[in-house]
Amino acid sequence: LFIENIAKHMKLELAQECDYRREAECGRRMKEMLAVYPEYYVPKVYEDLSSDQVLTTEYITGLTIDRCVDLPQPTKNYIAEAILKLVFRELFLHKYMQTDPNWANFLYNPDTNKIGLLDFGATREYSASFVNTYFKIIDAAANMDKENVLKYSREIGFLTGYESKVMNDAHVESVMLLAVPFHKNQPFSFGKQTITHEIQELSGVMLKERLCPPPPEVYSLHRKLSGLFLLAGKLDAQFNCYKIWRDIRTAYRPFPEPVAAHSS
Repeated sequence: LFIENIAKHMKLELAQECDYRREAECGRRMKEMLAVYPEYYVPKVYEDLSSDQVLTTEYITGLTIDRCVDLPQPTKNYIAEAILKLVFRELFLHKYMQTDPNWANFLYNPDTNKIGLLDFGATREYSASFVNTYFKIIDAAANMDKENVLKYSREIGFLTGYESKVMNDAHVESVMLLAVPFHKNQPFSFGKQTITHEIQELSGVMLKERLCPPPPEVYSLHRKLSGLFLLAGKLDAQFNCYKIWRDIRTAYRPFPEPVAAHSS
């Protein structure tokens, strides 16, 4: 199960969540980064009124996700679509993401049609190599290319290359399931999806057959993605994910990776 890896990662996350100076810097950076996207609003951080134990930000109002369930369906679609775009933009265009899946971190303002973003304690920066390879995995899955899903999963560290066929098949299938919304150029219904349940059914095989812990980056990332699917399902959202991925592919540029030093 590699429980020790999960515990180590959770300990690090908890320490970061309690570092309010770090959270203030994350909020400031996120506000600057997302300023180009009109769908989002990040509250201002008042650094002169903040400290190690106090974080002071602009007060914003809006509806929590639970209170959005009775809104018109087009509005619910817009909210879920904007949050999906946010996750992909953060990861693949900026390699900087708020990883907390808590729905309370999103406030929809009907007056401005913006989604307010809160709580940046769980924000993290990903390495160029991780993002570049993870992009290749998701892009291969979106194109239903199982061979490259397996290839890049080994490259990033999901697999060692010595796993059983059962493990390889289960891992690849779980990735393919994650990309189902991106397979067809048509609206995908999150309210009717069974993806999270199907992935859970594969988890038993992967827990039994896994030879190495997953890359540490994926603990919080996959938790965020799972939360996104559940959020979209809660809103019974329907929108074209194929076009969203196509736009991300167009905008994505591989991040420069450090050149490995060679010993003489």
